Amino acid sequence: MTRLLPRLARGRANLVIGGSLVLLLALLAIFGPMLAPYDPLKLNLRAVLKAPSASHLFGADEFGRDVLSRLIYGARTTGWIALATVAIAVTLGLLFGIVAGFLRGWTDRILMILNDSLLAFPGLLLALFIMAISGASREALILALSVAYMPAVVRVARASVLSVREREYIEASRVMGNSELVTMVRHVLPNCMAPITVLATTMFGWVILSESALSFLGLGVPPPAPSWGNMLASGRPFITQAPYLLILPGLCISLTLLGINMLGDALRDWLDPKMQA
Repeated sequence: MTRLLPRLARGRANLVIGGSLVLLLALLAIFGPMLAPYDPLKLNLRAVLKAPSASHLFGADEFGRDVLSRLIYGARTTGWIALATVAIAVTLGLLFGIVAGFLRGWTDRILMILNDSLLAFPGLLLALFIMAISGASREALILALSVAYMPAVVRVARASVLSVREREYIEASRVMGNSELVTMVRHVLPNCMAPITVLATTMFGWVILSESALSFLGLGVPPPAPSWGNMLASGRPFITQAPYLLILPGLCISLTLLGINMLGDALRDWLDPKMQA
């Protein structure tokens, strides 16, 4: 009991703080157009590099565009890219991982050889390679990041399937005459979702960081569309004259990653049986 109470208190703090930061990102992504005070693409040459003031709370960039509006729209861009990437990576990873782990044999060998081939490359490097071939666009970025992070989901899903495929309820489903597909969907998939949920939460942060890095390098969302990564890149030449152009998007990325990691820790404490022992 003396060990359990501090862990529960820490888990609640992680859940509240992390959930609040993630909820803020979600609200900005959903209601961004209603919250932004200015058009993020509108130029205003009279406000070039204007410091934070009453008219521009977070200042203006090198083209006079309102930084606060661009940060809000950048949250919208980053949030939707991360959500789409995680959804695709988790869906495909679950499909391949469950099929490989449940059917075993040559199916498992072929799928895992292909999966290990992708795992041989660092995720960001693989995404850079795909982006260099397909060109910079939002759709290409989602595709590249999905391919880069899908192998991790395949590995976790396969390991979870291997731990449950010999359980009594799986044998009972086979004895009842259920097909392999029905058994995988009805009995295997629900029992694999706990580790996948924790991984998906953590992966959300990985994707945001990778998207920002690719945009910073010019291979992400093409300007003038705002994203936190390309805002960092465009503000770099003005680091001494207008440091807020770098500090503010960097702070947004840091706070978002902090919130996602804290939420992931809270989910792990809640879903992982080993943490509840």
